Amino acid sequence: MQPLGPTLPVSRWIRRLALAGVLLGFCVVVLGAYVRLSAAGLGCPDWPGCYGHISPLGAQHSMGAQQAFPNRPLNVGKAWREMIHRYAASTLGLIVLVIAGLTIAAGRARVVGLGYALALLAIVVFQGILGMLTVTLQLKPLIVTSHLLFGITTLGLMWWLLLSLPRAGWGQARTAARPDIVGTGAASPDSARTLVVIAICLLGMQIALGGWTSSNYAAVACPDFPKCQGAWWPHADFRNAFVLWRGLAINFEGGVLDNPTRVAIHLTHRLGAVIATLALTTAAVVALVRSRRRRVRLSAIAVLLALVLQLSIGISMVLRGFPLWLATAHNAGAALLVLATLALAWSLRPSARRAAF
Repeated sequence: MQPLGPTLPVSRWIRRLALAGVLLGFCVVVLGAYVRLSAAGLGCPDWPGCYGHISPLGAQHSMGAQQAFPNRPLNVGKAWREMIHRYAASTLGLIVLVIAGLTIAAGRARVVGLGYALALLAIVVFQGILGMLTVTLQLKPLIVTSHLLFGITTLGLMWWLLLSLPRAGWGQARTAARPDIVGTGAASPDSARTLVVIAICLLGMQIALGGWTSSNYAAVACPDFPKCQGAWWPHADFRNAFVLWRGLAINFEGGVLDNPTRVAIHLTHRLGAVIATLALTTAAVVALVRSRRRRVRLSAIAVLLALVLQLSIGISMVLRGFPLWLATAHNAGAALLVLATLALAWSLRPSARRAAF
């Protein structure tokens, strides 16, 4: 590892760490979805270890470890999936910790706002707590959905950090221009920025609905498309569909809700997809029409492509009977859509404020 100095200034270290954080954050989101969808969320019934060991390998060769959880016999495959997810998430947390440490050490020459770095660190710590509660509270939908949302939030903040970091040397960051993102042409209208902000909020709500659908095992409640159980509006129990807390003693692995309640959750997710699609499409098209900046136009096209990809995955997932790989890809598509939309939001910022956090 090269020393921090003129050959590799701190700004470049933070940029590399931010890039690694984005890539790893994306992997963590996808791994989390795979763990959840493959019913491996309780593959290790304790936290942070696995049956009291640092890896499933140790638990596999320890009879005492398995006897401590007589109702949860060791499934090596599920345990490894869960622990690989934890290892990746812990590594991401370490990256964020190093970024915060470098930011504090930089003093007045820092390239990242201290508040931003500490907020990112606090969110990652809270995300770790949610990960613990996901296991100890036996997959409560509220905790699982919150865990997904904060995972996406962490990814989004790392991406925003990477977009914000200048390529100038340490100490020149706050004033250096970035010709690669400034582009040419008139400033983007406020209406486009407002539409993108609205779209981001609706996208966040839709991701929350997706997490609620998955954590309540409601995806298979509508096995056909565009209808649901052969009807445009089947019997659905909306009253019980969004009860956030149902007690501590309930194990939600496999789901506990009846069919009408799951149908209501699934229908709400589909309606949310329509609303989010309209909002994202409108924001991207307005940005395309009203801005001549190359970065804005490329970001808007990326949003539209990511949206088409996500819709295609979602529809194919239903028509093909919810295969695990497509269900996991649906979560990856949501993460890509978040990244594309945030890139569009960044490109629409006034150029004078682009280096600020």
